[in-house]
Amino acid sequence: MTSIRSDYDLMSGVYRRLARDPDVEFKLLVSGAHLSPTFGRSVDLISQDGMEILAEVETLISGDSKSSRLKTATGLLTGAMELVRGYQPDILIYAGDREDVLIGATFGAFLDIPTVHFFGGDHAADGHVDNPVRHATSKLSTAHFVSIEEHARRLAHLGEDPRRVFVIGSVALDKFVAEPLLDRAATLTGVGAKPHAMGDTPLAILIFHPVDQERALAPDYVRGAVSILVERGYHVLIGTPNADPGNAALLATIQGLAQAPEVTFYGNTARAFFVNLMRHATLMVGNSSAGLLEAASVGLAVINLGERQRGRLCGGNVVFSEGDAASVRAALDRIASEEFRIGMRTLINPYGDGYSEARAVDLLKQVDFDSLFKKTEDPLHVQS
Repeated sequence: MTSIRSDYDLMSGVYRRLARDPDVEFKLLVSGAHLSPTFGRSVDLISQDGMEILAEVETLISGDSKSSRLKTATGLLTGAMELVRGYQPDILIYAGDREDVLIGATFGAFLDIPTVHFFGGDHAADGHVDNPVRHATSKLSTAHFVSIEEHARRLAHLGEDPRRVFVIGSVALDKFVAEPLLDRAATLTGVGAKPHAMGDTPLAILIFHPVDQERALAPDYVRGAVSILVERGYHVLIGTPNADPGNAALLATIQGLAQAPEVTFYGNTARAFFVNLMRHATLMVGNSSAGLLEAASVGLAVINLGERQRGRLCGGNVVFSEGDAASVRAALDRIASEEFRIGMRTLINPYGDGYSEARAVDLLKQVDFDSLFKKTEDPLHVQS
């Protein structure tokens, strides 16, 4: 199941391996922002990857309100239930912490389908609803493919039997090993960058997603960050925010900023171009999980703005900053410091080595998930 560009990007390598495997019949249930022109119709990228789509279920409510995600989840529950029941897969897989994975786990629990949750056991201290959604999904899921031992321990504290938990590293990192290197000019052309980005101008990627507690501040954070980055000589390349409440104001702000010659709004782009954009960029700014989970694989410095992502494990390439101008300038000064540059020389991504997809596919084919389906264990007696 996939509902948004971000979860597809995390999982696409696993999906491609499953789709190519002669022993596996693999189909995608596509919903949510994938089907929305506002968010770039990323279902087209799925089709370009040659994936077989079981169904496209239009669920996204674009009301930009607190109830919109809940209404979207309700649409997925009612719109896809009979499709899933009719197809009756041997395994249902999903990734992350959005409302659609909670629906996927519910399908599995009530329709007697073993489920595998990728990226469970993670946790951020930002108070965002995605954290309890992730943990609730884990409790409903049959098995867990997690990135690191810390995540496995957290699942044990939630009462999950260790037999259900497989530490494989992050499958999101394999693309940095697999994707061929494109030169800077080809990469910038691929994302539609403006002429100002060409030559040796330093590149900054900005991806900022709406967070409810910072909804009123988010446009100012983005405007301020872009202004300071341009002031410091960067060309700023901005990605599309996700579909959470508050996205409308952010999109309007980004579209206004993109009128400047020093700013490119690339929106959604193909995997090869985004991977190479990260390789050629000097800096990533915003609050995307890509900054914490992926940027270390290419030695990319990151400034995480605001509350989102705080408390998650990250490499020494990440500097946490408030969203005001003084904090952003201080974070940029820290990244420019000799101490920071020295630390970057020995940077290792704590989430994996870039060879996790094959582990995931082997486990999906070999583990007897039917034997794990009934969750008879008492959380009081689970031993980590």
